[in-house]
Amino acid sequence: MHRILIVGGGAGGLELATLLGRTLGKKRKAQVTLIDKNLTHLWKPLLHEVAAGSLNTSENELNYVAQAKWNHFEYELGTMCGLDRDARQIILAPMHNEKGEELVPTRTLGYDTLVIAVGSRTNDFGTPGAAEHCICLDSLKQAEFFHHQLLNLYLSAHARHKDDGKLAIAIVGAGATGVELAAELNHAAMELSAYGLKGIQPQNMEITIIEAGPKVLPALPDRISQPVHTTLQKLGIKVLTSAAVQEVTADHMLTKDGQIIPAALKVWAAGVRAPAFLKNLGGLETNRVDQLLVRPTLQTTLDDDIFVLGDCAACPMGDGSEKTVPPRAQAAHQQASMLAKSLALRLQGKPLPEYRYRDYGSLVSLSSFSAVGNLMGNLMGNVKLEGWLARMFYISLYRMHQVALYGVVRTGLLMLADRIGRSTEPRLKLH
Repeated sequence: MHRILIVGGGAGGLELATLLGRTLGKKRKAQVTLIDKNLTHLWKPLLHEVAAGSLNTSENELNYVAQAKWNHFEYELGTMCGLDRDARQIILAPMHNEKGEELVPTRTLGYDTLVIAVGSRTNDFGTPGAAEHCICLDSLKQAEFFHHQLLNLYLSAHARHKDDGKLAIAIVGAGATGVELAAELNHAAMELSAYGLKGIQPQNMEITIIEAGPKVLPALPDRISQPVHTTLQKLGIKVLTSAAVQEVTADHMLTKDGQIIPAALKVWAAGVRAPAFLKNLGGLETNRVDQLLVRPTLQTTLDDDIFVLGDCAACPMGDGSEKTVPPRAQAAHQQASMLAKSLALRLQGKPLPEYRYRDYGSLVSLSSFSAVGNLMGNLMGNVKLEGWLARMFYISLYRMHQVALYGVVRTGLLMLADRIGRSTEPRLKLH
């Protein structure tokens, strides 16, 4: 039986494994195996809500073992660390417990078709002190660590029985993650005060966004970034543009123009690069940010048996330019949908389709305060959305991801459970 290995259970990899399991796996036309270093999946665009405490992770995590059983694919816990293209095998790193004791030695898994979908990580550009003093939001573990740090500072201030405490938070990067995190933290400050943690008043949480570019949301047009900038300022969030961070210390950030920004909590949300292990993996070609070079079919430039999708793929836009597909969730979703068809065609020996990126617009959530974005399509052109309507469209993006994984009926039940749970749980995670 044809062996399809999918490495990486992010949005793209998990959707692909689910689609292939329901088709090729169910009909026993291929053995589909998903490999990931975690036991559960959480949609990455939600991590800023986990960090602020506004999302209950236990209700929004998907268990890979259960998903595999329900959708006719196999799941393997592990971290890819090497590739033997001649033997068509991947190498999985040894696994250890909390004490550092080896539980599982180095393993190899064979494949006939390999799909690499390991996502991306934050790029701190080698800024001195960034790795030591900043928290990134690349994983659930990092987001939960930030949330615990935030709660600890609030609980410490509350225990002093004073209400004059201050908390300075600095966020590097005014892209979607940085902007959405700042808005969620502003909302969290109000909720924490409402629940009785009064050591730090909402107005005493000082949030600063530091952006090296000339505007917030640099990848989006001015008609989107301008109202977002205005809303952030109305919320009391300080925004510094054209301010590149030169150094990070334990208690402040220093910009290249000499500004010192004090901060007890520091988040780095600027820049994206692929995982470092991809560089020279099996001799495959990579670019300067370690993305694997692929052709429009999503096959690597040097090996037809290896496909790459999502943030770790340097895929040409197909418009004649040298640009590559941007690292966005909608691109990973589109590529997963195409690959589900491509791999079925490959088993039949038929030609493979070529991927063309289709930009359906962008939506940015400003917590419960607002949302701003634009939708693009053949029928509606380019439509700007703001406020409640934009917020509804933003929420629908996650629901579409759930539909791809669970189906319409189960997603509807999850939505109903969310609605019921709101009346029995605190609005903010307090532990």
